[in-house]
Amino acid sequence: MANSRKEIDTSDCPIESTLAIIGGRWKVRILWELHLGNRRYGELRRTLDGISEKVLTQQLRQLQDDGIVERIELGGVPPGVEYQLTPIGRALDPVMRAIDAWHRERTHPPEKI
Repeated sequence: MANSRKEIDTSDCPIESTLAIIGGRWKVRILWELHLGNRRYGELRRTLDGISEKVLTQQLRQLQDDGIVERIELGGVPPGVEYQLTPIGRALDPVMRAIDAWHRERTHPPEKI
């Protein structure tokens, strides 16, 4: 898949290529929030403590360009905007759940009997 920021070579390692698209400090956190449900821009901004408006806007645009997130205009006064995962983005749900389970098991391993 071509990426708007650079051409990604998927022939070497598909995992590395995927991480080039969804990796970074904020994208995974944005994807996790959207995995939990649609969010308005302001909700994302409040939930992602420490992210600047500029960075959030850039990250959302990149995720849109890569077909993972879509922007839904809600209309109204003032006009509202909501972000949601596309079907391609929703396909990451099992991966997100697996990473969450791996983290929980690693940080809170079950007690051995």
